[in-house]
Amino acid sequence: MMRYIRLWLSLMRLSFRGAPVLTAVTLAVSVLDVFVVAGYAIAARHLVDTTVTGPASVAGLVALGVAVAFALTMVTRDMLFNLVGTVADRVGRLELNPRLHVAIAGIDGLEHLERQEYLDRVTVLRGAAGSLMRGCWGVVATVCGIGKLVVTVSLLGSVSPWMLALLAFAFAPILADARGQAAVARAEVRSAEDYRLQQDLFDLQVRPASGKELRLYGNGDRVARAQAEAWDHAVSQRVRARLAAGAWRFAGWAVFTLAFTGALALVVRQVEAGAGTIGQLVLTVTIAATLQQSAQAVVTTATDTAGVRRYVEPYLWLQDYVAEQRQEPAGTTPMPSRLDAGVAVEGVTYTYPGTTTPAVRHVDATFPAGTVTAIVGEYGSGKSTLVKLLCRFYRPGAGRVTVDGQDIAGIAMAGYRQGIAATFQDFGRFAVDYRTGVAVGDLPAFDDDDRVGSAIEAADAAGVVAALPDGVRTQLGKDLGGVELSEGQWQRTALARSSMRDAPVILVLDEPTASLDALSEQVVFERYASRSRRLASQNGAVTVIVSHRFSTVSTADQILVMHDGEIVERGTHTELIRLGGRYAEMFELQARGYENKEKKK
Repeated sequence: MMRYIRLWLSLMRLSFRGAPVLTAVTLAVSVLDVFVVAGYAIAARHLVDTTVTGPASVAGLVALGVAVAFALTMVTRDMLFNLVGTVADRVGRLELNPRLHVAIAGIDGLEHLERQEYLDRVTVLRGAAGSLMRGCWGVVATVCGIGKLVVTVSLLGSVSPWMLALLAFAFAPILADARGQAAVARAEVRSAEDYRLQQDLFDLQVRPASGKELRLYGNGDRVARAQAEAWDHAVSQRVRARLAAGAWRFAGWAVFTLAFTGALALVVRQVEAGAGTIGQLVLTVTIAATLQQSAQAVVTTATDTAGVRRYVEPYLWLQDYVAEQRQEPAGTTPMPSRLDAGVAVEGVTYTYPGTTTPAVRHVDATFPAGTVTAIVGEYGSGKSTLVKLLCRFYRPGAGRVTVDGQDIAGIAMAGYRQGIAATFQDFGRFAVDYRTGVAVGDLPAFDDDDRVGSAIEAADAAGVVAALPDGVRTQLGKDLGGVELSEGQWQRTALARSSMRDAPVILVLDEPTASLDALSEQVVFERYASRSRRLASQNGAVTVIVSHRFSTVSTADQILVMHDGEIVERGTHTELIRLGGRYAEMFELQARGYENKEKKK
């Protein structure tokens, strides 16, 4: 319970910080709404009693008071609805949503993106910031609604003490709804994986890239059926939970309705026996009529608020997960600006979350300062995992990675990342203008047009820019009304981005030219080879290349051959060919393939 209270307090503080005046006005109107119905009932009682026993002038004034009280009941209800909606959406979108994004982006590594439980919670939380804030205000509305019930039932108690028992029965629907909504929240999380699967399958059918192949190979119906099955499985779990919640709601309302009917019959009998005035009868009927509405409003608000629990639990889980990740010892040692010994991998083993087979195991390797190391091997051999460990995206399950003898876990993360430049095979496609898509590769140099131009030139991307309608200011990404680049053009953009940092000590190229033709690949690698030599002379930088194309790795100072998560061979190109092992076999197969292509020409 304390966790929920702390969460509510933090969201209210966020609301006061993001919209102080709007929040204060909403709270004031919420408190006013507690008393307006009671004021209206009291005014009605006085009006009737004064009409029967008092002068007409006084009755007229009381009637005016009744009209004012009635108007307040109408105005506060509509005003409160609009105020809550406005403040919840505003704070949710402008304050809480960025906070969620910062929390997620603040996790240093990528391991969480491999965890099913993390992905399930993020799926539930997507676009839920406004709902969380409405839930926060739902708590306020529920408390105020209960306060309104207390005030109205107290007025009824002035007529008959037995009426006070109605307050206890008014909580029956609330408790029943809370139990039902807890079941709905659990179902939301349980079905998140199926829901995400059906969404992915839907996207697969409507996106142009995948749509071509689905139609060509006749798999559209099969994918549609798979999506329908995933949807049915997800929805069936949620429907069952909502049916159970409906049954709980019916039971709660049945208890309250029986108690309400009995109490009302008791008061009517008492008035018939002459134990009260006509004004008290009017007050009783007025309050009794509004009591049901007030109780229903409390239940509805409480139900909606309890329904937000399906977002609250994932949000609290995410908070705990982020806090746990940040409790890991943070490095404080600065990243060397020049390498003397180089980088070393010592007995490193890593297993992806949710799997049991290590992606890399017992890997030992050295990357001497000022050298180029190529890593080759079949798909799934562990090459990309190894370079991601070098980039500190994952924490080794065993062993360590060192830079000049210093465990990278002890190096400050921001400084370590600043010392790396990298291009990955699964590069980002940022829907921004072209210049921004390159310049984000080095934020301190973001406004340096010369640096951006040099990076574009280094990646052989000048031709891409020349073909764009507005040059480097061209918006990219079809979804935002921009230009959609080809796969090779996106890869050149990623290469330009990695060229922004002018003095990295670790340069990583993970299949950097997989989407380029042979001629473009040769041009890019010649420029990167020149850059590697310059960096090696300048600061002893280490270059690590992952590639399936042996023509690009043969000139490396050393080549590491990976198989099934282990390094099985190492040496220069000449040494490995002479060895006649796995590298020589793969090189021969690829060379033979190129020869056959040339003969066919």
